[in-house]
Amino acid sequence: MQELARPVEADAVDFTALQNFAALRGQLRVSLTPRCNIACWFCHNEGDVPPPLTKVDRSRQPRARAMTPEGYLTLIRTLMAAGLKRLYFTGGEPLTSPLARPVLERLPEHSPDASYTLITNGTRIRAHRAWLARTRLDKVKVSLHYFSDESLRAIAGTRIGIDTVLDGIEVARETFPRVELNTLLQKENAHEVERILDYALERRLPVQFIELVGTDFNEARASSAVPASAILTYLRTLTSDEHVEVVGAGQGRRVFRIDGIEIDVIHRNLGRHHVGQCGTCPLRPQCVEGFWALRVDHNGAVQPCLLRDDLRLNVNELLHDPERLVAAVAGHVTSFTEGTL
Repeated sequence: MQELARPVEADAVDFTALQNFAALRGQLRVSLTPRCNIACWFCHNEGDVPPPLTKVDRSRQPRARAMTPEGYLTLIRTLMAAGLKRLYFTGGEPLTSPLARPVLERLPEHSPDASYTLITNGTRIRAHRAWLARTRLDKVKVSLHYFSDESLRAIAGTRIGIDTVLDGIEVARETFPRVELNTLLQKENAHEVERILDYALERRLPVQFIELVGTDFNEARASSAVPASAILTYLRTLTSDEHVEVVGAGQGRRVFRIDGIEIDVIHRNLGRHHVGQCGTCPLRPQCVEGFWALRVDHNGAVQPCLLRDDLRLNVNELLHDPERLVAAVAGHVTSFTEGTL
């Protein structure tokens, strides 16, 4: 196992990099669990061992859980106070975690320019609807990479039916102020992409079509990835309202509007937010994302990059001291962006 990065001393920290990251709309992605009730072949699991690998090889297990609900909430409050505004709760499937309810029900109030988003496969929304309705979640983003039982089984290796996913989307629409969809483009769903778009437009749901981000975990099926050219061509038959956004910390996206509904297409030739450490990184040639998110896992580490396990910063021992915690994270971001890690 690789040694984790060590915190920078608090008195040596320049908070500018963390503040800049927040100003550029960088995300804080909080993984509540690496476990999932389905096993999509392309899953990167926020840098942990993904479910499809565990499913075929039980010796390949994700990291042990070290975080508690109180630990998550301390970290969230601390980093939001430091300026981070866009929080995404992920997994695995976050609603399979026993920590989901005690964390999401106790989220602190946030400023009008901040947001909480739950990313889910939709299969557990109905079961958890009662308490989810009481949370401060602003948005639910449902992964809809399939539109039939056949494609769901081919992509996610599950006997769960597509009706369960679609039902979860309908429950989410009834429960939350904003619901969005995201779809990874691949050979297994290429014949259904237009139907997914029609479904979204009929319900006035924004949808994001995404090209595959390659990792070591999904390289065995990398040939399943397809480019965004077909959906781009189709969208241009529906609207002339199109523009490109490449600003901020994150993935460039091509944005279409159809009857007021925003449709995003994320593809690799629009550029990424690479920073100092990225310039000398040996994995730069295979990286298409750059630094756009800080990822917190249930093992208690913060990581700025999916491809660099050695850049994980363990914050478990700092959770009792918010000042040292934010200084450690800010110092880590500074060292990463300046290329000194």
